[in-house]
Formats: sequence, structure tokens, C-alpha cells
Amino acid sequence: MRQVTVVEHLLLSQKERPMASGRFTRLLTELILSAKIIDREVSKAGLLDVLGATGEVNVQGEIVQKLDDFANQVIIRRMERAGVLCAMVSEENADFIEIPRQFPVGDYILIFDPLDGSANIDANVSIGTIFSIYRRTSYTQQAVTLDEILQKGAMQVAAGYMIYGSSTMMVYTAGNGVHGFTLDPSVGEFLLSHPNIQIPEQGRIYSVNEGYWSYWDEPTRRIVNHFKSDENALGRPYSLRYIGSLVSDFHRNLIYGGIFMYPADHRDPRKPKGKLRLMCEANPMAMIIEQAGGMAVDGTRRILDIEPEELHQRVPLFVGSKKDVEVVLQYYREAGDDRP
Repeated sequence: MRQVTVVEHLLLSQKERPMASGRFTRLLTELILSAKIIDREVSKAGLLDVLGATGEVNVQGEIVQKLDDFANQVIIRRMERAGVLCAMVSEENADFIEIPRQFPVGDYILIFDPLDGSANIDANVSIGTIFSIYRRTSYTQQAVTLDEILQKGAMQVAAGYMIYGSSTMMVYTAGNGVHGFTLDPSVGEFLLSHPNIQIPEQGRIYSVNEGYWSYWDEPTRRIVNHFKSDENALGRPYSLRYIGSLVSDFHRNLIYGGIFMYPADHRDPRKPKGKLRLMCEANPMAMIIEQAGGMAVDGTRRILDIEPEELHQRVPLFVGSKKDVEVVLQYYREAGDDRP
């Protein structure tokens, strides 16, 4: 059987979308090359001086890992030269990143988490790169503004992630389904391995850090108890699977079915609305899951409908199989809360 690369798949898709241009293909091609460079370093992490922390703290108040910093710099340096972007937003940078004047500027905006799950790097747990792509809302020669970047998730042109694990995969959607590509190291290409991914409507797995139980609100506790009890759609407890890396937990549940939960908690007064970032984590995962037939909410609202107010805004996230996420909506509706 003939193997299809990501670029070939894109070109075939563009034939079905007359308004598509080669600029998007160029954007994704540069992202793919960045992922290959990051994958090379991740696979050799134990042999190179790239494990451990840099000693710095990022804008999120988190300790920066060496591989985190490396991945961030690789993506920024490659993408600023691509000629298709007008701005970037990285989880690691406080402000949005403008394209230097010496490089050509396009009309796409790239938002990314360079290395999700980086706290698990030293333990050799699967980690990944999450990305989200928007188109600029105005066509002008003026510098891009923050208002143009703060678009709700429903405006995404594409979203995806690379997962660096037992095999390296890229999963993405451009609004025409979800497709997975596996990196074949012998030819150095991502080849189509999981076409038209659909998440099961009903899952059997719930993923959440139950160590934070005492910090949750009552609806969240009732939701988790629902999945642990035998009084649910399965008639028996769901299996608990929690890695602690969003990309890894999300990817497993996308393939097998289930729900990932990172609810709001009050253990850290600086993060009263949860830990995950709306624009670089929740929105791209929400677009992917909806294209795969699932759902993503913050407890009461569709994630893709939330209007962002700041670059690094945080939200609770409940994402996965449709019937499982509907359970979350039901419990919050019964509690009468506007939002978690």
C-alpha cells in the first residue's frame, strides 16, 4: 500500500478547498521540520546535556526544563523565517512574538506549547508539542495587535500535536477530520497511519489527578464519583488512567475513548480557574476532539466559544468522548453554577 506523507495529504485536501493556498502547506512543513529536530533531541536526551532544569522560571511560574527551552527556540527560529506568520504565542513567553523586520510576514498566527509534559522529561514519559493556527482578522501592513491574536477557539484554522513516545506521531485537523501520521525514521517522513480518527462515543477511561480531591468543588467530586461507581452507563467503574502529561492522556483517550479532566481547584490562589492554558492547550485539543466526534467544555461552556481576555488565560478542561463529557454538563447544570 502506498504511504501518504503529511504534505501529500495536505495537497489532496487543498484540492477540495478552492480557497486554500500553499502558505498553509509551508507553515505545516516548517512545523514538521521543527518537530523532527525536537524529536531527535528528545530521543537522545539521556546521552546529551539536555535533561534537568535551566534554573529559570517561565511566565507561568514553572521551572523551565532544558528541553523545554530548546524546543521553544527551535520553533521560534524556524517559524519566524517561514514567511507565513505575522505573530507567534508561546507558553514560555510572556508576550506575543512579532516577526523580525528582516523576514517576510504572512497572515497566519501560530500559538504553541513547545514541550507539553516537560515535568516528566527526566522520567522518560511521553511528551509532546501542541499547536494552534489562526488567520489574522485584518489585511493591513500595520503590525499585528493583541486584539487580533485573542480570537476564540472556534476561529482556529487548524490545530494539532506531536507526541514523542514509543513512536513519534503527529495528529492534526484542518477542519476536515482528524488524521494521525507516524514518523518513519528510516525515511524521515511522517506517514499517514491513522486516517479519519473518531473517538468512541462512550469511553471506559477517566483521567484526573485525584490527589487534588480536597481542593475541588462539589460538582467535580460528584462527577469523579460517577465514573468510579457502578451507577453509570457502563454499569461498572471506569478505569483510571492518568499520566500527568496532557498530550499523552489526551492521545490515549482519543484512540480508546474516555474523558480527561483538569478541573479548577483552590490549592493555588494564583490559578483559581484551573491550570491549563486556554489558547495553547485547551483550544487546540478542543478543536481536535470535536473534529473526532467528541466534546470539550469548561464545565458549562463549550471551550471553543470562550472569548479570551489575555494570552495566558487559564480554564478548567473536561475533554473526551461525547457521552462522558455530557455527564459533566449534567452535574454542573444540576448544581446551578454558571461555571466551575
